[in-house]
Amino acid sequence: MHYKGVIFDFNGVLLLDSPFHEKAWNKMSIKLRGKPFIQEEIETKVHGRITKDTLSYLVGRNLTKEESKELDDEKEQMYIQMCIDNIQDYQLSEGSISLLDYLVENNIAHTIATASPKVLLEFYEKHLHLSKWFDLNNVVYNDFTFPGKPSPDIFLRAAEKINLDPKDCIVIEDARSGILAAKEAEIGYIIALGPEETHTTLRKVTGVNEVITDLSEFNRELLNI
Repeated sequence: MHYKGVIFDFNGVLLLDSPFHEKAWNKMSIKLRGKPFIQEEIETKVHGRITKDTLSYLVGRNLTKEESKELDDEKEQMYIQMCIDNIQDYQLSEGSISLLDYLVENNIAHTIATASPKVLLEFYEKHLHLSKWFDLNNVVYNDFTFPGKPSPDIFLRAAEKINLDPKDCIVIEDARSGILAAKEAEIGYIIALGPEETHTTLRKVTGVNEVITDLSEFNRELLNI
């Protein structure tokens, strides 16, 4: 079967910045509860999750919108500073540019569905020039108006943004919560992406059709050209 569009998760797929996010989150965890995350928490409560959900988990209660925004801003500023301090390594992941150029050249619908907030989307645009490949008006980001992954809302919105039925889309995800969200959204084809040592675990996540190491391995024959 051929598919009409591609929806990318961002962090961990187009940008391999997980170490920066994890360091920033551990600082917040120590501040809010006196200890860092353990690895299982990183996988289930951080990767792919919207900030409000993670912060609520840390404090043990639902946060107000104002509380969440204040802590969210603090965490994201930590992340941004880490990126700036390592700006020489801040670039799109292996295979990304070739694939994105191919999608643009062949008029294949594509967008981003990210748990990151607007402040980070603006930072990504400034340093990675995403508008070269994406219509930023079609990017779905965490605007605090819908539940985070593993709820399907983010991918349903992304498919709607590019005027496609979810079953006609490919989603590329690195996190379990995102894969489950894509499955719940009834995405047509779900690709899990991660280093080789994670492949066995990723294959076991319900809904995964294929596992790849980086975007250079993306099978372009899946696309309807």
